[in-house]
Amino acid sequence: MNLQAVRSIYLFEMARTFRTILQSIISPVISTSLYFVVFGAAIGSRIDQVEGVSYGAFIVPGLIMLSVLMQSVSNASFGIYFPKFTGTIYELLSAPASFLEVTAGYVLAAATKSLMIGTIILATAFLFVDLTIQHPVWMVMFLVLTCISFSLFGFIIGIWAKNFEQLQLVPLLVITPLVFLGGSFYSISMLPPVWQTITMFNPVVYLVSGFRWAFFGVADVSLGLSLAAITGFTALCLVVIWAIFRTGWRLRD
Repeated sequence: MNLQAVRSIYLFEMARTFRTILQSIISPVISTSLYFVVFGAAIGSRIDQVEGVSYGAFIVPGLIMLSVLMQSVSNASFGIYFPKFTGTIYELLSAPASFLEVTAGYVLAAATKSLMIGTIILATAFLFVDLTIQHPVWMVMFLVLTCISFSLFGFIIGIWAKNFEQLQLVPLLVITPLVFLGGSFYSISMLPPVWQTITMFNPVVYLVSGFRWAFFGVADVSLGLSLAAITGFTALCLVVIWAIFRTGWRLRD
């Protein structure tokens, strides 16, 4: 593997992040803090506990997932779309770097940014609620896997998008509804049986459930099923990216 190519792309993307740190880091953290105030204080004061956990603490994994998913998709999609927009994508395609090395550079940078934001939000959560993490190793693993898998998904969106409107379409109209309807702010067991069945078709349910289990030891679905879901999604994204680079779809237009 050409590690120099991966390193170059990675450092370039990370440098862009720190040039726009207000938009890249501070803005999503402030937005999530507002969720803590609204849901944790205003609504949490009227809800005692959910699954034996205080409501303020219960929503922490969901809020972290909301930010991490959105940022992973946005960072990765913009990272690969911008070379297409400026025309430098052809230099990238002609460089001595395989699809795996190009993908690794962009995806690892996007995942690192999302991981930074998730970590900052987790630290911020301790200022608002009394929080204990029962399985810290599993928590880190789920967080890293989520950052990588949805950065891969964002990379696909960046290649698919033909303009900036399409670039924002999927995060706003697909990712956000899936997160809100995926048990981020409530337990699936609180829904009627019919809606519980429908909700199980939402892939975000398995991410939030596994991540919440790492915090509190309670989950809507089994840990094994959550791991299988995120592993399968990651593998599917890699296959799609391989097919895109093999055929040149939306890269050589």
